[in-house]
Parts: sequence; structure tokens; C-alpha cells
Amino acid sequence: MLRRWRLPGGPRPRLVSLRTTFVVSFAAVTAAVTILVGILSYGSAARLVRVDQQSVFTQVVQDVRDEVRTHEMVPDDFSSSRPGHDLVRPARTDVQVLGAQGQIIDHGSPVLPVTARDKAVARAQAAGKVVQHKDVRVDQDLFRIATVSLGDGKGAVQVAQEFSDTEDLLRALQQRTLILMAAVVVGAGLFGWWLARRITRRLVILTSAAEDVARTRQLGIEVPVTGLDEVGRLGRAFDRMLGRLAQSEEDQRRLVQDAGHELRTPLTSLRTNISLLRRIDELPPATREELVADLTQEARELTDLVNELVDLAAGQSDTEPPQRVDLADIAEDVVGLAKRRTGREIVLRTSGDTSTDGRPGMLQRAISNLVENAAKFDRGGKAPIEINISGPVRAGMVRVEVLDRGPGIAEGDLIRIFDRFYRAADARSLPGSGLGLSIVREVAMAHGGAPFAFRREGGGAVIGFTVGGG
Repeated sequence: MLRRWRLPGGPRPRLVSLRTTFVVSFAAVTAAVTILVGILSYGSAARLVRVDQQSVFTQVVQDVRDEVRTHEMVPDDFSSSRPGHDLVRPARTDVQVLGAQGQIIDHGSPVLPVTARDKAVARAQAAGKVVQHKDVRVDQDLFRIATVSLGDGKGAVQVAQEFSDTEDLLRALQQRTLILMAAVVVGAGLFGWWLARRITRRLVILTSAAEDVARTRQLGIEVPVTGLDEVGRLGRAFDRMLGRLAQSEEDQRRLVQDAGHELRTPLTSLRTNISLLRRIDELPPATREELVADLTQEARELTDLVNELVDLAAGQSDTEPPQRVDLADIAEDVVGLAKRRTGREIVLRTSGDTSTDGRPGMLQRAISNLVENAAKFDRGGKAPIEINISGPVRAGMVRVEVLDRGPGIAEGDLIRIFDRFYRAADARSLPGSGLGLSIVREVAMAHGGAPFAFRREGGGAVIGFTVGGG
């Protein structure tokens, strides 16, 4: 599957694979989500670590202040050589003891810098006075330092916490997060490529089938149909579409062949009679009258054949919109027209609900063809032609039947009288094209029904169709 992109005023459009578009889009979305989650996760983790470290340091300083305020303490109490000194030297902290003048009595590891403010705190009279320093660099490492006075000018204790190792840890976490995000993006791209290939593989097959149809104009190409998803539905719809197009093409080809065959007979007769017209002055009056009558009849049959061919083609591609119609009303119009044309008595009987959804023009043409067929095969008949319309014979189905007292239909012809151009052996001497009942079948099938025909008790035939009922 390829899409064309055209830049205004730019070069020729380039083809972009749907698979590539899918992979890039999938990887871009995954990358955006991964980067966002990674940034938020790293930010939250770094903030929690920093807050936790700050809380620990603040608590240590507070413990020292409470200690010196509660107990009268001297610098030796914080000496690293004094037993129990670990009680006031918490883990991951560095402790350095200052004397009364701010001099270092017990240095830390590493040795912490002493500023003028620290010396001032060491000389302070109040116990627990604090001065803090942030981001103090000692031997390439960063520390937080808090100096707490012992009171009465006896000195101070310095508590330091190294946080450069925490930042190193966070940098390592950041690097690992970036590596993980890159791995996720690459993995997402590979998975997207695999998924796109799996999804678009059937689309590529369908595209190839469509291209083959366009190139060869052969509608009988087999379309692989797999899956129950949208692509599978597309494949089945495409296969059905090709099948219907192939059937339509076959119907058109058969119609043209059959029409050509049927047109040859009247055209040949017309050509023969026209050649006789050149010698009409040599013909006796009776022969002239017979020739003119024959020409009139051939012209009428040719006109009827062309009209029925047009009706049949219109029935196959009728654009008349469906609407709610009453077949009883349509049949009344047909009865009035048929009486004027044939002069025959026609009886219409209706029962039940005879309304349905359909195209009124097509339905009128079908009923009219049935009545004309009955009148043609029952020439000179005294019994009326009967039209029975009943509904619903079952859910939504309406039945239309036309009864006559003609010669009837042979058993072998019952299943073929709706074929195009088919004419029973005993009807070939009668005028007509053999398309009237074929049009009835087309109309019935277009309305969800079917045609039917059977012999009538007492002589004659019953021919009709059903509509509706799904």
C-alpha cells in the first residue's frame, strides 16, 4: 500500500509505503511516550532521593542541637577516640570538632574547611546555634556542612554530608534511563515493523489483486480472503465485488449475443422485403398489401424487441429510488392501460396488506408484462384475465399472479420460460421477443422475491412473482 505526497510547487510526488508510515508513526508515538515517562520518572526519583538526603541531614543536625542543648557537652564528647562516639557520628556523615577559638581539635575525613562564621559559632555562648554551608567542595566532592555551637564559648561540632555521590548515582540513573528509553524506542520500531508487516501483508495482496484486475481486465482473479478483522472484511467485500462485476460482465455479454441473434431474424426479413420494394410496381395488388403488412409487422416486432431490451437494461441498473408503494394501486393502473390496448376483460382481486418497499416503475413494468403475456397467449379468449394480489403471504412478502385460459405451459418449459429470449415451441409462431418474462424475473429478484409459473387447473397458466420478505 502506497500513498502519494505532493508538495506545492515541488518535484514529482514520491511514494510512501503505508508500512513505513505505520512504523514511523508507531515508533514516534512510542518514543514520545517513553521520553515523557522517562523524564517524569527520573524527575520524581531524583526529587525523592534529594529530599530524602536533605531530610536525613536536617534530622542529624537537629539531633546534635537537641543533644548539646539538653546536656552540657564539651569538644571531647565528640572526639573520634571517645568510646561511643558513633552515637553522635551518624552513618554517611563526617564529623569535625572545633575548639573554643575555632581551631580543629578532631578533624574529619576529609578535613572540613573552617570559615570565619564557623569560628564565630564556636565562640558563641548559646548552645545549639547553627550555621550551614551548601555546595562546599572538598577534595573534588561536594558537601553540606552545618556547624553547631556547644555553648559557653567551648567550641563547636561540624556535621557534613557528602551529596556528590548522590548526584553521581542520579547521573548513572539518568544514563541508564536514556539507554532504556533508546532500547524501548528501537524495540518499538522493530515491533511496529513486524506488526505493520503483518497487518499490511494482506493489504499488499489485495492491492496486487486490484492492480492485476486493472492491468489484465480479468475479473475472475482469485482474491485471498483471511481474517475476521476489517482487512478480512475488505477482502471479502472486494471478492464479492469482483464476483458481481464478473457476473454483470457475463450477463452483458450474453445479452448482447442473444440480442444480436434475435435481431438477425427481423432484420433479415426486413432486408428481404426492402429488396422486393424495388419491384413493387411489378407485383400484383394482393402481394403489395401482403408485403406492406409484413413490413409493418416486422417493424413492430423490431420496435418491441428494442423497447424490451431497453427495459431489461434499465431493470438491471435502475436508479429509481425505492419507496413505499401499494401493488394494488399499481395493478389498477396496469388494468386500465391493458384494457385499452387489448380490449380484453381483466379482473383484479386483492387481499390483505399489498404494500411493500420498491420501485414503482419497475413493478408496473413487471405486472404489465405478465398481463400482456397472458393476452398474447390467450388470443380470442372469452374468459377474463385475472390478477390476484395478496399479502403478506409471510413476513413482508406480497404475491402477484396473473391467470389466463390459454394453451398452458408444457412441463418441460416451466423452468425455462423466464430465461432471456426463450420461447416455447408452440409460441414461436406468435409475436414477441422472449424478453417479457425475463424482465419479470429481474424485477422480482431486485425486490427480494422470485418468479413462479405453473399449469392452471382447467387449462391455462398461472405466472407471477413475489416481492419483499427480505
